[in-house]
Amino acid sequence: MIGGLPFPLSPALRNLPESLRPGHRAKAHDATRTRALSLVFILAVLPPSTIQRKARNAHSSRYESDDLDRSTSPIARQSAPAAATMADEAKAKGNAAFAAGRFEEAVQHFSDAIALAPDNHVLYSNRSAAHASLGRYTDALADAERTVALKPDWAKGYSRLGAAHLGLGDAPKAVEAYEKGLALEPSNEAIRSGLAQARQAASSAPRRPAGGSGVDAFGKVFQGPELWSKVAADPTTRGYLDQPDFVQMLREVQRNPSSLSNYLSDQRMVQVLSLMLNIKLQSQSNGAPEPAAAQSNPPPSPPKQQQEAKAREPEPEPEPEPVPMEVTEEEKERKESKALAQKEKGAGNAAYKKKDFDTAIQHYTKAMELDDEDISYITNRAAVYLEMGKYDECIKDCDKAVERGRELHADFKMISRALTRKGTALAKLAKSSKDYDVAIETFQKALTEHRNPDTLKKLNDAERAKKELEQQEYYDPKIADEEREKGNEFFKQQKYPEAVKHYTEALRRNPTDPRVYSNRAACYTKLGALPEGLKDAEKCIELDPAFSKGYTRKGAIQFFMKEYDKALETYQAGLKHDPKNQELLDGVRRCVEQINKASRGELSEEELKERQNKAMQDPEIQNILTDPIMRQVLTDLQENPRAAQAHLKNPGVMQKIQKLVSAGIVQMK
Repeated sequence: MIGGLPFPLSPALRNLPESLRPGHRAKAHDATRTRALSLVFILAVLPPSTIQRKARNAHSSRYESDDLDRSTSPIARQSAPAAATMADEAKAKGNAAFAAGRFEEAVQHFSDAIALAPDNHVLYSNRSAAHASLGRYTDALADAERTVALKPDWAKGYSRLGAAHLGLGDAPKAVEAYEKGLALEPSNEAIRSGLAQARQAASSAPRRPAGGSGVDAFGKVFQGPELWSKVAADPTTRGYLDQPDFVQMLREVQRNPSSLSNYLSDQRMVQVLSLMLNIKLQSQSNGAPEPAAAQSNPPPSPPKQQQEAKAREPEPEPEPEPVPMEVTEEEKERKESKALAQKEKGAGNAAYKKKDFDTAIQHYTKAMELDDEDISYITNRAAVYLEMGKYDECIKDCDKAVERGRELHADFKMISRALTRKGTALAKLAKSSKDYDVAIETFQKALTEHRNPDTLKKLNDAERAKKELEQQEYYDPKIADEEREKGNEFFKQQKYPEAVKHYTEALRRNPTDPRVYSNRAACYTKLGALPEGLKDAEKCIELDPAFSKGYTRKGAIQFFMKEYDKALETYQAGLKHDPKNQELLDGVRRCVEQINKASRGELSEEELKERQNKAMQDPEIQNILTDPIMRQVLTDLQENPRAAQAHLKNPGVMQKIQKLVSAGIVQMK
């Protein structure tokens, strides 16, 4: 009670849910019910594919049956910023694509997530699994190594590392990786299974058969670590790696060498076997071995012809032994040159890491001279020029790499990499907004070759830099003043849309003039565009906190929006900078009159209800009403006058009560 007058709760407060009313205590079963509902919801939305994947993929490889890590990252659990949330969304899409067997799509989603959260070890682990499912064990190994580097105490990282090594045929390293993972998590069955496979592969490493030359022994040559690199390097077999059925054949022969006999009727497998044995396998017709049935059972000929043929037929000759492939001197020199070029590239990479750019350029140039069929030497030299700030040389090398790459039908990723480096160099050379156009176009071309998160980020950065430069180039305070004066003339003529147009142009020419924001806020108020006017008034105050016009504009808009308590605060804030400003003083008087009408009950029922409904949308009002202490204070104001007097001595409590009175929630009667 204040001055003998009670403070009854308004109808809006009485109509609150029971959980928000004073004195309400949550029941114990509410929490239990909430947890039960949460569990039901989780089970309802859990996709069957997640529960049944192991049963459905029993025939798949160890990489496909290895579950991805689906935990939420620590960043997202801590109410992370939008970038981390987007990373988790991309990760979820990647997990869904992986579960559906769309591994290429999964790789793309995980790459997008890594671009947003480059230090998240889970993302690299998941992408490693996707690469392995596609047979890209080199990429899988790189991601697995990154996973272990980011999280050395995570067992699953070593599981990915072991799987990648095993896919590349390096069983000893796979064993080592699995053993490290098992040391961290001894009860992990997936790692135990992987370790058993790795040890079996290590114990059955390919050996040259002693004596016989059965199919089983030939099959073991497919278990060597050089299988995939040899197939990819040879022009006659390179295209087979793009055929999923053939890749599956090779994986099966790697796992079970004795299964080679099942695939020898396939010309592609014969060519790969020929490549691995370094021999030419000849056949009766076109050099390809024919099925045994076709060789032992030729089509029957007429009896007379059979007899004549039999008379002329000499004794059967034994099948010719495999003839070693003839290697010409030119091919030999070519292989030697390629090997030397790779050594030069390695030396260049080492020099680049040491920031010895001149030496790196020498090695890359030498590699280019030795082997002109690998554009990675050119793109590497372009990267060095980029680091040195020699952007013109970088651009020339990138153009050369793109041109040569198209002639060689090089991987799209390599073409994209060259274009990305060219775009980066062009962006570094940009002096005006128009200069960025060429860089932006180059980045867009790179994305059409291969959609890479790094390229996408560089494109966004270039577009942002172009926009900033355009604003700087457009800046002209003199023209801005001219446009402001034109706007003032139209305002006097009550032509408010035309005035807004000129004020907007003035702000484009000089976005730091608070007077223009104040004038445009007045125009928006006249046009009834109160939210836009409020933004301009707030920007005016932000640019010049001592400019009283900003406060009068903002207070007037809040008054028209019937937010009298907020308008009162705005006018009072302006009076701190200009205590004698008559507009601010008049604004305070008008706000107090409206607030007193509500507290004295002079508003109609409709006006009171409208004000209360508006107040209930205010987060500050909601916080006051849901505060347990304030709920007790409001109860005491009704039921315990003595306790109420004690509460009212607290300035903070009194301020909150005044806020409720201003909003029409609490009334004095």
